[in-house]
Amino acid sequence: MYQYTEFDRQFVRARAAQFRDQLERNLAGELGDDEFRPLRLQNGWYIQRHAPMLRVAIPYGELASRQLRQLARMAKELDRDFLHFTTRQNAQFNWIPIEKSADAMDLLADVDMHGIQTSGNCIRNITSDVFAGIAPDEIVDPRPYCELLRQWSTLQPEFAFLPRKFKIAVSGAAEDRAAIAWHDIGLQLRKNEAGEVGFKVLVGGGMGRTPVIGSVATEFLPWNQILVYIEAIVRVYNRFGRRDNAYKARIKILVKAEGQKFFDQVDEEYRKILADDVGGTAHIIPQAEFDRVAAFFTRPEKVRPAIGGFDPNRTGAAPVPFLRWLDRNVHAHQVEGYRAVTLSLKRAGLPPGDVTSQQMEAAATMADRYSLGELRVSHDQNLILPWVREADLRAVWHAAQDAGFATPNIGLLTDMIACPGGDLCALANARSLPIAAAITEQFDDLDALLDLGDIDLHISGCMNSCGHHHTGHIGVLGIDKDGAEWYQVSVGGSDGSTLSGASVPAKVIGPSFAAEEVPAVIQALIDTFRAQRAANERFVDTARRIGIAPFRQATDAVRRETAVAA
Repeated sequence: MYQYTEFDRQFVRARAAQFRDQLERNLAGELGDDEFRPLRLQNGWYIQRHAPMLRVAIPYGELASRQLRQLARMAKELDRDFLHFTTRQNAQFNWIPIEKSADAMDLLADVDMHGIQTSGNCIRNITSDVFAGIAPDEIVDPRPYCELLRQWSTLQPEFAFLPRKFKIAVSGAAEDRAAIAWHDIGLQLRKNEAGEVGFKVLVGGGMGRTPVIGSVATEFLPWNQILVYIEAIVRVYNRFGRRDNAYKARIKILVKAEGQKFFDQVDEEYRKILADDVGGTAHIIPQAEFDRVAAFFTRPEKVRPAIGGFDPNRTGAAPVPFLRWLDRNVHAHQVEGYRAVTLSLKRAGLPPGDVTSQQMEAAATMADRYSLGELRVSHDQNLILPWVREADLRAVWHAAQDAGFATPNIGLLTDMIACPGGDLCALANARSLPIAAAITEQFDDLDALLDLGDIDLHISGCMNSCGHHHTGHIGVLGIDKDGAEWYQVSVGGSDGSTLSGASVPAKVIGPSFAAEEVPAVIQALIDTFRAQRAANERFVDTARRIGIAPFRQATDAVRRETAVAA
């Protein structure tokens, strides 16, 4: 993991002190709410439906146990004893009073954390593959590049007030586990025939009202020029992106409208930076600087291959629940004798992605005992222990059971993505959490879930798509109709992973449904899949093979009278 230098710490502490001054002036009436708003937003503070919300940056998903303990403390002392992990590998508090917001920033700074640029029209948190540095299919470890991007983009004055928010994702493996095509900029690390490292660059992806798959800007850009090229992209966007209409302000709209002209402008800006800008070539990353950062991401010294393989039945027949957990929650590793373990945050009684302070303490203890003090946050809203010895898997399973993390449902229907929705978010049109709870309750038979196989279910409370409903094999979108909550359902989406295939938005199956109908609608989709699936076929493959008509027919049949005119 990257370790903050004294410069990094001074930087974050100075930002926290600056925010405290801004807050005190706002509370005293010396700084108006309109002037304070962009300042608090770029420090991660929203005003939500019921209370302020703080979004905490977890760059490329890496989290230390000491940081998780501090988040647990904040949840207990400042919030209502829980934390929510998001699809952008961030963390959110939902009930911290604005009067205590500066205290929260100080507590974060104490453990090298912050909320800088987790909101506002700027470059947001850089996300990546949750298995970066440990995945067997990795070509290049993306984390050093993510860290360089983080440092370059943080409080970059030229890009502090873009037309709209801006998101970057980086992948370095054969499989895309970072959904790069769905980002404003998606970066795929690769090697050419000479073994040189470079980037395939995608631009203009995004969800929201207009789902768009990113377009390829270049197939191979030398790694050390990536900051220059991204600067060229963002400059063109900053210059020509729309500011008159928030719904048309994302870079995807500009790329779609301008086509090749946009990419020609980027190439010209890229050339000008290197040829004409004072200090333009300084943004070519020196090898020495890359090596300095990359040194933080070498394999931990304590990690040494253990030859011999893992046999769960070595000391006698393993319990069936343990075997199911091994199959679903335990993942292959680069290092022989090691595995990565997912701690499932999808279980009855708590919203997807939520953890209590007690559970955070338990997860931190597990990380210290079994994963060298390190955890990862996935965009699927789970926690991962990346450095677990195979010899410790049984002990980890028991600890996960005790903490409520051992549900063997990773990749299954109940391992759903869901935003906080209308229960907390001021932007939401409808609630997400009651829908997620109802589906979890309805599909509580693990044998049946295992028989269904991998299904991505994603739920968003509004068109902002924080629940990634466009990429779900089944997507649920909350909409408002005359003050009532209704839900649009879609099938066949993909985030770009091997399981789901090339990135594509899901297709809406028909008119929306009333809230109370949604569990029956999901059941109808599943029943149709069961009836139509070929041998060993997964839901998304069946959906693409048969199209949406059979699903619409089945779901129309479960509509109630109140929904007929939807």
